[in-house]
Parts: sequence; structure tokens; C-alpha cells
Amino acid sequence: MTVVELRQYTLRPGQRDVLIDLFDRELLEPQEAAGCTVVGQFRDEDDPDRFVWFRSFPDLAARHAALTAFYLEGEAWRKHRDAANATMLDSDNVLLLRAESGFPPLSRPLDAVEPASRVLVLVGPASLAFPEPFASFVTEPAENTFRALPVREGENVRVGVWVFPDLASLRSFESRLPTTQVQRLRLAPTARSSLR
Repeated sequence: MTVVELRQYTLRPGQRDVLIDLFDRELLEPQEAAGCTVVGQFRDEDDPDRFVWFRSFPDLAARHAALTAFYLEGEAWRKHRDAANATMLDSDNVLLLRAESGFPPLSRPLDAVEPASRVLVLVGPASLAFPEPFASFVTEPAENTFRALPVREGENVRVGVWVFPDLASLRSFESRLPTTQVQRLRLAPTARSSLR
């Protein structure tokens, strides 16, 4: 069972690129060394003050161990947490999910160049069926065992993820979707995002 976090941070105005630079430069490898898989990190195309990212773990026990190692025991977070937290207004908009058809194996790009590709994420009721997503997830009903990082509770959602070569392709696909009540995240991968 793969456990995934979909994390949406509301940032102070003008601070998104500050956080992305810090995140991509100082916080990727230390998280992965602690046992996290940082799947992808993104600019929200519709909100200049939102940073979105996915992180995954083999299971809940591995999540607890990895988060403990990174946040409570690790040097990187201790060194950079004040600078990271200074960019944020809210970091508690987090969905704890389990994979239906999870992310395939991904690798970090060797060149630090922002791609033209775009990622669409839909968040809707668990009963909703999505058309052929790249990856899909549903709410993980188990208790959040790492209480230092809150997650949204009392919700039952399905999350679909699609990857497109560019924004025009995303918009074309989106125009064919039913106009149901879902949250739509149109995302631009950062230069070091594996999901792109």
C-alpha cells in the first residue's frame, strides 16, 4: 500500500519562488535520505501564492519513521525551517491518500530546467469516476500518526492526476471534462520536479 500526501501551501505574497528555491536546493535530497519520496513540486497556475507538492511513502509506518527522521532528527530541516516557515501563511491543507493506481517510478531530472509540461489535479467526492488518469488516489482512512503535521480529516475524496506536454493540451482536455464540483489544480512543475 502506497501512502501519498497532496500538500497545498498558502504563501505570503511574493514568497513562492523564495520557497521553491529553498525547497529544490536544500530540502529534496534530505527528505529522500530520510525515507520520503518527493514525487513532484509545483507552482499553481491560478494562484501566485500557492505551492503544491506530492510526497509518498511505502506505508503509514514508513511515513511516521521518515517524517520523524526528517523533521525531528534531521539537520536540514533544523537549519532551514525558519526560512521555509517564514514564506508560509498556511501549510495544513494536506490530504492523506492511498493509491488506486499510483505514480509510476519517476526520476529526478538531471538538468535544472523548468519544463513546458503541465499537471492537472482534480479533487472530488470519492464516488466520482475520472477519465483515464495518469494516477489516482482516495482518502487514506487510517489515523494520521504524525500529529506534528496535520491533515484534513472527515473527508472522503478521490484525486486524479494527469500530465500534459503543455498548457494548451491541458486546457483542451479540461474542456471535455464534466462541470462537476471538483477542485482543479493546474500546475507547472518546478525545475527539479520528478513528476513533469
